[in-house]
Amino acid sequence: MYGLVNRALQQLVCTNCGEETWNAVRARAGVQEEVFMRMDSYPDEVTHRLVAAASEVLHRPAEELLKEFGHYWMKYTMVEGYGALLSDLGPTLHSALAALDGMHARVSLLYPALKPPMFRVTDMTPEGMSLHYHSERVGFAPMILGLVEGLGERYGVQLEIRHAAVKGGEHDHDRFDIRLLPAVGAA
Repeated sequence: MYGLVNRALQQLVCTNCGEETWNAVRARAGVQEEVFMRMDSYPDEVTHRLVAAASEVLHRPAEELLKEFGHYWMKYTMVEGYGALLSDLGPTLHSALAALDGMHARVSLLYPALKPPMFRVTDMTPEGMSLHYHSERVGFAPMILGLVEGLGERYGVQLEIRHAAVKGGEHDHDRFDIRLLPAVGAA
């Protein structure tokens, strides 16, 4: 996992709970790094330990934190200079979700060791779609819920997301069913 992800997690905790809380998370996780270099690669285990420690320190389920982190990630990446990549996703939520793999291909040019997830959109209608999430990483699917919500906000769309298929057992990937809600005040 690139340091950019761990830095964003650090920023989320520091913004919401303060630096002392982040230091408690870091200590609980057994992570020595005080600063994560965004372009450096860190073992995925570091991120897993940080999320688990944050869950313990903040007394919140890891899935809830990852969802919040996904939502935060959308804003964080804009501030960190990736706004143009997000703007290139297209004019609608539908087009943005369909373009995620292309965006990751461009990001891979900056981060050569990147192991990005793969996304596929199916069952696309004006009312919604299904988003298929393929990743070799385990445990980050709740983050996708927050990412999609954040994208929905970016496009001014209210939506409902259901984690319809969970990777494991009979499923080789996660699937999220997304339903777009009518705009408030729409007839």
